[in-house]
Amino acid sequence: MVLSVSAGQLRALRLRAQLLSGPPAIPVATVATVAAHLAGLQAQAAPPARLAIRARAAGRTAADADRACDTGEVIRTWAMRGTLHMVARRDVRWMNSLFGPVFAAKGRRRRAQLGLDDALCERALTALAVILAGSAPLTRAELVSRLAAEGIRIDPRTQQPPHLLGYAAHRGLICRGPDRPREEPTYVLLDDWAPGTPALTHDDALTELIRRYLHGYGPASRDDFAAWSGLPPAQARRALDLIAGDLVPMQAAAIQAGRAQLFTLNGDSREAPGDTPPRLLGHFDPYLLGYRDRGLMLDAEYARRIQTGGGFVQPVLLIGGRVAGTWRLTRRTARAGQAARATLTVEPFTALPAGSADGLAAEAADIGRFLGADVTLEKVET
Repeated sequence: MVLSVSAGQLRALRLRAQLLSGPPAIPVATVATVAAHLAGLQAQAAPPARLAIRARAAGRTAADADRACDTGEVIRTWAMRGTLHMVARRDVRWMNSLFGPVFAAKGRRRRAQLGLDDALCERALTALAVILAGSAPLTRAELVSRLAAEGIRIDPRTQQPPHLLGYAAHRGLICRGPDRPREEPTYVLLDDWAPGTPALTHDDALTELIRRYLHGYGPASRDDFAAWSGLPPAQARRALDLIAGDLVPMQAAAIQAGRAQLFTLNGDSREAPGDTPPRLLGHFDPYLLGYRDRGLMLDAEYARRIQTGGGFVQPVLLIGGRVAGTWRLTRRTARAGQAARATLTVEPFTALPAGSADGLAAEAADIGRFLGADVTLEKVET
């Protein structure tokens, strides 16, 4: 039997799965439990990753997110789609075993174009293991300098350093360490930063990933899972086959051409929550990155205002699970002894529904609490 849901019910179910509405799925949400629930948070930059935590972990602060990264409670490494993510420490090994080989192989041609052939990369990885053994966390520039001292010259003016370090992470050698001032990244040996974290067989890791995905993003389709993870289609098919007995098929009209087979996990609630308050989500939020198609949440006429080019995804205002506008935070210089101050400007696409003002004000106030700043809410009239 295939369960049928409306577009509104599907949005509500996904909002709850993503910890954005309804009773909390995690009784006491921490940075690590949110990262584990969503199988990682994109962390190309620190501020958006912090805001993804804010939206899902009541009472936590930006300092909590930074502390989790600095202590290794969560690990920043390259995972889904080959991009930098914040993942729970206990997940880093099995995730790396899935994603590392895929994206190391996918990046080989680009590395070769940059002069990073296989022989050079292997020499560099051997040297990095020696350089970082027993060392304090080192920045990219420090690693490039020490590699040069070992006879491995990488041009810091090119894309050679980031591609080499990404490859080393895909191979399971390194990960990001605590940031230096001004969020300058450092690198450490994964064995030092996440000792004793469990490894899984390929099928067990794939099973864990698809379960996490459906629990944190579902109901969703196989194509959604493939787009979110970046894994090859064959692995996406294999993932669903591995848990076929635990899948509940669903169908929603008028999305993804009306033909996509959706799934949820047997045991996950299929009752859509009635409370879907306004939410302010940051750049690259999982709600925007978790699915192949954004048509359920975003009208096509506004798509370019959300994804402005180069994969850059703007912060969004959600009303009823639909993208209703964008927002930005402008920090203001505070006088000595005064609290940090900022203006939060909301730019709705159209007039907002009656009754949304209080929820929007509450979100702005919570962002101020999270950042430790006095935030003033402004709305640009449509």
